[in-house]
This record gives sequence, C-alpha cells and structure tokens, in this order.
Amino acid sequence: MGFPPRELRDLQLRVRTEQQTPEWKTRYAVRSGVEGTVNEFAHGHGMRRCRCRGQGRAHIQHVLTAIAVNIERLSGLPPTEEAPTPRRPTAFQNYLDQRETPRPKSWRTLGS
Repeated sequence: MGFPPRELRDLQLRVRTEQQTPEWKTRYAVRSGVEGTVNEFAHGHGMRRCRCRGQGRAHIQHVLTAIAVNIERLSGLPPTEEAPTPRRPTAFQNYLDQRETPRPKSWRTLGS
C-alpha cells in the first residue's frame, strides 16, 4: 500500500470539503441529471447501436427514442392538483338547458 504525494492528498482533501457545500451540490445535480439521461438512453433503450445505416436515419431513431422516453417520463408523473377546466356547453346543450330538458348520460340508450 502506497501513500499519494502530499500535494495530491491536499488537493483531494480540498475537493472533498468543497463537495459538501450547497453550491457544489446544486451544480452537480444538473450534471447527474444529464448523465442519468445518457445512461438511460444507452442501457435502457439500446442507443449504443442504431437499427439502420446513415446519419439521417440514425437521427430519426434518436429523435423518436427521445419522444418515447419523454412520454414514458410524463406518464410516471403524479396528476396535477388543479382540475381541468370544463368544456363549454355546445349549442345543442344550451338548447336543452333553455327548455329544461334533462340530459341523459348516453343518447344511445334512448333508441333501445
């Protein structure tokens, strides 16, 4: 077992103490997010090898894979807290409301 030179050891200690600061952790969070994305592409979606030849087709594969990854990530997000805004009533619905005609849940059940 060997010991590193004093300068290297001092540098190592200085870097390790810097890594405990909030500023360094904030900067590293951005880097780790990018590295995680690259790792996900390479290992999770087989982007180390293209399925086709040519730069144009490879670019299309990368773009489509990125879209798939984004959809996959969005589907894992929790639903938003606010309720979606309801649709405005159609002219036919306004007509029924003006005549106080009750709206059935489904118009298909009326013909049966």
